[in-house]
Amino acid sequence: MADVSQPPSNKRFDALNALDNAQFSKAHVKAILVAGSGFFVDSYDNFVIGLMVPMIAYEYFGKSSLTSRADGWVKAASSYGNAVGQISFAILGDIIGRKRIYGIELMVLIGGALLCAFAAWPVNGDANNLLILLSIWRFVLGVGIGGDYPVSAVITSEFASSKRRGTMIATVFAMQGLGIIAGAVMAIIVLAAAKDSVLENGASSLGYCWRSLAAFGAVPALAAVYWRLKIPETPRYAMDVLKDEEEGARAATQFLASDKLTTDMYSSGDAKTGFFESFAYSFRTYFNKWANLKVLIGCAAAWFFLDIGYYGTSLNTSVVLEIIGYGSPSSTGNQKIYDDLWNRSVGTAIINLAGTVPGYWFTVYFVDKWGRKPIQYMGFSLLTLLFLFMAIFFNELKTDSTTVFVVMYSFAQFFFNFGPNATTFIIPAEVFPTAVRSTGHGISAASGKVGAIIAAQCFAVIAKGSFGFKGVLYIFAACCFLGLLFSFWVPETKNLTLEELSTLHEDGVPNDNNLEPSFKALQTPPRQVS
Repeated sequence: MADVSQPPSNKRFDALNALDNAQFSKAHVKAILVAGSGFFVDSYDNFVIGLMVPMIAYEYFGKSSLTSRADGWVKAASSYGNAVGQISFAILGDIIGRKRIYGIELMVLIGGALLCAFAAWPVNGDANNLLILLSIWRFVLGVGIGGDYPVSAVITSEFASSKRRGTMIATVFAMQGLGIIAGAVMAIIVLAAAKDSVLENGASSLGYCWRSLAAFGAVPALAAVYWRLKIPETPRYAMDVLKDEEEGARAATQFLASDKLTTDMYSSGDAKTGFFESFAYSFRTYFNKWANLKVLIGCAAAWFFLDIGYYGTSLNTSVVLEIIGYGSPSSTGNQKIYDDLWNRSVGTAIINLAGTVPGYWFTVYFVDKWGRKPIQYMGFSLLTLLFLFMAIFFNELKTDSTTVFVVMYSFAQFFFNFGPNATTFIIPAEVFPTAVRSTGHGISAASGKVGAIIAAQCFAVIAKGSFGFKGVLYIFAACCFLGLLFSFWVPETKNLTLEELSTLHEDGVPNDNNLEPSFKALQTPPRQVS
């Protein structure tokens, strides 16, 4: 066991100091673009299903919506996959390295997206078989999406300077907003292209529309895969986990001096025996301490309660518009089918342009000025009040002022993203030590997806049941309040280095000797590389 009294080496100190105090450069921009391109695709594929489902319902069932059960399974399938991908890729990211698995998740995503697009037509005339197959492929797609969360967040965090780390991670996450808008815009484009066919042939022409939406998700991912496969191992992983300070220091120097992200900078070797045992020991030792476990629970619980509300609204924006009668067509026949789908797509685009996208970029601007926790507190608090107001006055708003409801719904989307939807993603990428950082983020993210699954499978059931949509709004308000309470277990990370955050005392004060390897008390043995 190493001597914990030894001072940090000059190479490690200099490398971390250079990373933490680096000026924003082209290398940082490229790191953001490599990670952010995946998040654009992730959100497109995650949320475009909300616009695909009405098309599928019209084509195969002759109505505007699926049964509550079918709707829940089709929408929840990718969230099940998300949770699996987040846990599995997160653990692999800590065991064998970030670089070795980066890009594989997008390959899985591409395969899932194409399989969704070419899902078989109904077998033996039973359209439910199509829904089953589509759900299976959405699960595969979700595994790829889920794998992107922890690895992209951690890679961005470990390359960033301490003063701009929040901004960099938030910018990567903000690509989600553009992906959501892209889904609505693509729906508008394919509907415009298919208008004459839909008006002439009816719902039978919609298959080309929703399959095109599914397939498009693979296109930008193809471009992103190449750059992800070329990204180097992070200097922190090389030094803290592989115990190779010389290579880690060289990687840091070359990253900061270079305009490119390529594997000639540093590439981790092949994993030998003992990697899993070393990781398991690190995980068990670190999270056996209540102060550390409490932070993980705080991150995971806040994300869980957030995603019940966030996915409950984001996956069902077109459904909510239908419930309140916003943009409901007065036409009949094939024209009504087309007008309904068109209004859903345009309404989704308007709500997300008004609320979702600006919210992300407000977080990008303010996260390193205000800190993460003030934004998370503010978001959860205002969301609780907004959902309470919409629930209390739902009948009046639905009857007399649907425009006011849409405005308030847009404000909710704004404060999700200028609030906990962004910060619950950022904080877990910062607060855990290098050896378990990816896993800590993956557990937190997977907890969120459990909330998303609950939202996807219960939204339609509750909204169409005796509680109605008003009851759903009360549930969202309660979840946001609970998310606020668990946020008190999460530390502020603004302007602190990752090493300081790795050694926080229970009172939140960093260890004085903060440049030691991550949570130095573990002193895990070096992992051998070839």
